[in-house]
Amino acid sequence: MLPFRLSAVSRVEFYKRDELTTDLICCDVTVGDAVHFRHEEAPDWDQFHRELQELSGFDCDWYANVFEPAFAECRTIAFQRL
Repeated sequence: MLPFRLSAVSRVEFYKRDELTTDLICCDVTVGDAVHFRHEEAPDWDQFHRELQELSGFDCDWYANVFEPAFAECRTIAFQRL
């Protein structure tokens, strides 16, 4: 379960972090003045991601934008409330 209401989310941004031998997929969710951070190795990553997909206008193809090139940050905004 998300620690915030979806209706309060203003932005969802995915990116990779270079971890020397691997890349780590990360997500920042902006809610008010707070940024909630998760990464793909967190135990709740799958549930967190599934719930974010419920946002109207969420870009479910975000992964293609951060996957390549390897070891580059590659940020993409999957959701932004206007």
